[in-house]
Amino acid sequence: MTDDNRVVERSGWAPVRHFAERSVLGLFVVAAIGLTFGVLLLLVRFHWQPLQDLDRAVADGLNRWASGSDAVVAVLQQVSSFGGRGVLVPLVVLLAALLLVRRRPRPAIYLLVTGAGALILDPSLKALIGRLRPVVEVPVASAPGNSFPSGHALGSMVVYGMIVLVLLPAVRRRWRPWFIGLAAVLVAAVGFTRIALGVHFLSDVLGGWMLGLAWISVTAYAFRIWRREAGRPTPPITAGLEPESGHDLRPAPAEGAVLPHPWAKGAEILVGWVFVFGLLYLTGYTVTRWTPAFDEAVPAWLQSFRTPSLDHLSWMWSKAGDTHAILIISLIFCPIALALWRQWRPVLFLALTMIGELTLFLCAAAAVDRPRPPVEQLDGQMPTSSFPSGHIAATMCLWAVIAIIVMARVRRPWRWILPALAVIMPLGVALSRMYRGMHHPTDFLGAMLLTAAWITVLWWTVRPNAHAETATEAAEEAAQAIDGRHLETVG
Repeated sequence: MTDDNRVVERSGWAPVRHFAERSVLGLFVVAAIGLTFGVLLLLVRFHWQPLQDLDRAVADGLNRWASGSDAVVAVLQQVSSFGGRGVLVPLVVLLAALLLVRRRPRPAIYLLVTGAGALILDPSLKALIGRLRPVVEVPVASAPGNSFPSGHALGSMVVYGMIVLVLLPAVRRRWRPWFIGLAAVLVAAVGFTRIALGVHFLSDVLGGWMLGLAWISVTAYAFRIWRREAGRPTPPITAGLEPESGHDLRPAPAEGAVLPHPWAKGAEILVGWVFVFGLLYLTGYTVTRWTPAFDEAVPAWLQSFRTPSLDHLSWMWSKAGDTHAILIISLIFCPIALALWRQWRPVLFLALTMIGELTLFLCAAAAVDRPRPPVEQLDGQMPTSSFPSGHIAATMCLWAVIAIIVMARVRRPWRWILPALAVIMPLGVALSRMYRGMHHPTDFLGAMLLTAAWITVLWWTVRPNAHAETATEAAEEAAQAIDGRHLETVG
């Protein structure tokens, strides 16, 4: 090392030099990506014949392959949905909310700004280019708007790319290549499905990928400049956007074993499941062979109040207990609970409750095989029998478990809303299901029996609130530590 270099090192200019070198390299990469996208855009805009021939050949070949099987089309559509706005927008909003809960506002802002930019870029360029969608021999899917660039390819590249940048510090070093690879495979799969479904050309997908990569590169560079101006170090991008946030982003860094003696606990849960199933089967067998008089009278009486307005209202209440609604609420609550209390145990409690409810309902319904009430059924033919009610049982289990978890960890007055919802939501769903002619009152009784027995089994085996106070104190201490570090930085 020369004397001049030693002076530079001592004067503290080495970090600046390293930052400048990385910045120049980053700008070169971004410029190369942007230039490639610009060339592709011009080729598409001016209808370059070799590119059009390639697009047509790929679209026709994949269409012949996909259109030969309904199962293949269904799988392609399911994978494609992971690049749609219905998945990406809630995912970004939820992750930003979790970052705010963990006191990490900078990456939360990065997610929201970068995601909003992608939402603007997609329709703007489509309107500017005005390329029509492919016309294939056997259409298996359709999509609105113009074709170039692919919004699914652009959105998946941006969202999953920036999620990798944000969450990378929380992933152990040996798992980071797998984490990045998983995101890359998902982005590639979404792009492939858009071509195979016949709604985009190959060049549309390539354009979406390049534009998305250029956009997250620009915003990541801007984020690094922001850190630099705030007096924070700027390590290589391979360490993530905020390497120091790794501890705060890990789901439960201080939690020990989620369940001690997991094999013994698993055996206890299995035995409890068998016991609950037996109880449901015995009850279902009884009410099917000796039906109480009110069991058919109540649905018939409710049918006399039917009006178009009440039909619509009952449909909405019924939807609150279907699989999609229950799954969405569970997928929202579990990450928030994990971010707030840094414990896997309540999440496991909710997951086991809902899995057990679903399997108990399906097995009991198949074993009992009870007919639906002898009235007009507004929902038509259902794939399962009447006892017990799956809608009511799922709603009961979900809101009861949420109330159990929150009541033990929150001391605010608003917590009493959760027990109220645990009563109101199932009652509304039960009334709507009987009004629509889909269930007897004793089916409601079966749902109550399933909920009470199954949650009791899991309460004694999982012990979801065993360390509730410890988790709350740990979250408060972590928040105080983050505030302390922030004050030291400002000072």
